[in-house]
Amino acid sequence: MYWHATSPLRKPMRATGQRGATDQADGRAPDCPIAYLPTEPNAMTKAPPPWQSTPLFTQHLLLRARMGDVDGWKLSVAYGSQIEEHHAVRRDAGMFDLSHLCVADLHGPDARMMLGSLLSNDVGKLKTPGKAMYSCMLDTSGGVIDDLVVCYLGPQHYRAVLNARTAIGDIAWIRARVHEARAEVTVVPRRADCVPPGVEPLAVISVQGPRACEKVLRAIPAARHAETLKPFNSTLVREPEAGELMVARTGKTGEDGFELMVTAAHAGRIWDRLHAAGIVAAGQHAWDTLRLEAGVHRYGHDMDVHTSPLDAGLGWSVDLDSGRDFVGRAAVRARGQTQQFVGLALEGSGAVPPAHSTVTSEEGAVIGTVTSATYSPTLGFAIALARVVPGVRIGAPVKVEVYRNRIAAKVVRTPFVRGAS
Repeated sequence: MYWHATSPLRKPMRATGQRGATDQADGRAPDCPIAYLPTEPNAMTKAPPPWQSTPLFTQHLLLRARMGDVDGWKLSVAYGSQIEEHHAVRRDAGMFDLSHLCVADLHGPDARMMLGSLLSNDVGKLKTPGKAMYSCMLDTSGGVIDDLVVCYLGPQHYRAVLNARTAIGDIAWIRARVHEARAEVTVVPRRADCVPPGVEPLAVISVQGPRACEKVLRAIPAARHAETLKPFNSTLVREPEAGELMVARTGKTGEDGFELMVTAAHAGRIWDRLHAAGIVAAGQHAWDTLRLEAGVHRYGHDMDVHTSPLDAGLGWSVDLDSGRDFVGRAAVRARGQTQQFVGLALEGSGAVPPAHSTVTSEEGAVIGTVTSATYSPTLGFAIALARVVPGVRIGAPVKVEVYRNRIAAKVVRTPFVRGAS
C-alpha cells in the first residue's frame, strides 16, 4: 500500500531529481528515516486495481521521479531529496499530485438532507457558496468509514473529497443510503477510474508553503481573486487555456496553500506552469512528514472503521449537541471516549517507531499504541501520533517500543510544527 521502514534509520534508494537537486556530492539522497505506515485496509476499503496512474503520470516521469505504490496508485514518492522537498514546502512552496483522491459531486434537492444524515459534522453550517468543512463519515457502530472535506457549491450541489483507498466503498455506501431514503440525489465520482461516461475526470494538485499563494497567482493570473480566500473556502475560476478549475484554500501540511481541481485533460499544462513559476515538485514521502509535523490524521493509520472519532481526537468534528441525527451518532454517544489522542516527541532520537508500537509509562505499564510516526526534518528527531489511556498529561515522560528497544519520549500537544504562513 505504502512505503515501509524496515529499520528506524533507513537510507532511501538512490534517485536523481528535479534540476539535479541532491544532498550529497555523489548524487545520493541523505540517510533519512521515513514514515512507517501500516498496510491493513479497513472493512469499508476497496482498493483500486494495482498501479493505477494519475493524469500527471507523464509529468512525474519527465521530472525523473521515483514512483511507488500509494494506496494502489502509481505516484511519485520523491523526485530527489525527500528532505529538500520537505523544506521547500516549509520555507517556500511545493506541490503534490493528489489525483488519487476522489472528488465526488452530489447534485439534487435532497443533497443537503442526505449529507446531514451521513456526516458527523453539520453541513447546515455551510451557507456561502465555496465554504468547506472537515467531517467524518461513520458506520452504524460509530466507526470512521472515512474522513473527508465537503464543499457547498449551491443549494443543490456539494463537492466532497474522499480518501483514495476508501473512495469506491464510500461511493457505494452513500448511494446505498440514498436508495434507502429514496432521496433525489445523484452521486457523480470525478476520479478517472470511476467517472461516469460523458463526465470529465478531475486531477488534484496541492500547492503548499508560505509563498504558495504568490506563486500560484503568478502561474494562473485568472485565479487572482483567490488571494482573498480564507481557509476552508474555495472559488471557481475560468482559466483561458484550462477551462474551469476549482481553487480551495485547504491542505494538510500546516502551511498556507491551495488545492486545485482541474480537468484531467488540462492537468499537465497547469502542473507545468506551476513548476515554471518556481514551485518545487514534492513526493508522497515529503507529504507524510509534513502532515505528521502538522499533527494531521491519515485515514487507515490514525483512525479506521474500528475507531471512534472521539478516541482519534476528532471529537471537534462530531456534532453531538444540536440534536441532529446522523449515522453512527447513537453509537458514538453510547461508547463515549475510551482513549485520548496525543503527540509523542522522541527528542534526541531519530529512531522511528513502527505503527502499533507499544507506549508504556516509565514504570513499564502499557498505556497506548503508536498510530503513525516519522522522522521530523524540521525538528531533527522522531515524532509520533498515538492513542493512550485517558488521563495521561501533556509533558509526561513515556517509553516507546522501537524494535525491542524502549526509547524515551514526551507526551506533547500537536501540531509539532506550526507553519510559517
